[in-house]
Amino acid sequence: MKSIVVLTSILLVLLCVDRPAKGANLIVNIDNPKDVTMVGVFNRWDIHGNRRRSVNTRAKIGTPEVHVIGTQTGKSTWVFENLPEGTYDLVVIKKGRLRIEGWTYPPIIEFDPFFPSDSAVEDSVRKLINDDISKSRYYENKVTALEMGSNKKTVRALVMLLRDKPTTYRAGVGTLRFEIWQYTWRYGGWQKQRRTKVLHRILDQVGILRQWTWVWEPSFGGIKVGKLLKTLDIKIPNEDRQTVSTHIDQLAESSRSSAKPHPCCCPKRLLPKKDR
Repeated sequence: MKSIVVLTSILLVLLCVDRPAKGANLIVNIDNPKDVTMVGVFNRWDIHGNRRRSVNTRAKIGTPEVHVIGTQTGKSTWVFENLPEGTYDLVVIKKGRLRIEGWTYPPIIEFDPFFPSDSAVEDSVRKLINDDISKSRYYENKVTALEMGSNKKTVRALVMLLRDKPTTYRAGVGTLRFEIWQYTWRYGGWQKQRRTKVLHRILDQVGILRQWTWVWEPSFGGIKVGKLLKTLDIKIPNEDRQTVSTHIDQLAESSRSSAKPHPCCCPKRLLPKKDR
């Protein structure tokens, strides 16, 4: 009798132990898969907007440190098996040094919501923030907002920061970062938050950085995976679209020609309402 009670107790304990939930499969169909060499997914943020992994400064553009690499099961199909429930960003690498990646806008301030990558921003607000970024000074000599999303009182921007000028680190080495910045409407103006969220930090030879085309595609971001099979049909975007495409050398040169130095280096600048 005692043996039965003990075995029953052990069984109950085992049943109550937390076990990893079995995930769902994600099937990605690419309509023009020519020259695709890798398809992977990032699961960057937890539900609070904190990074699941620290940023690796030794990462290389051509070998993204994704959470899962898909398995090619057909000419145009990649499968991700048992993905834990969550929100993912897709990344595709193609021959010819082309990287296409999705993103979402995580909260910068605690308890704020996520923004989808395709959320809209008024043109007047976009221009105001672009002007503010171009007139400010940074360690990087080329800083450009690639995309923006908003919920009326908050604007978040996907920002590229490139330093290709000589540094004391090592001859010929440049730095490339992609970050999420936030501007908040306060006291009649748009105020930049000091805190940012880093997506990538790349340290490599400037000549290598300039050989890559890095495309940020909204439809590749915010892919929600639940408990059931999910199928995603995607199209490789035109890499020449300037709204989502970054050829590093070309965009950096454009940023440099439009930038105007500003005497204020403070990261928190209040933009008056009359300038809106």
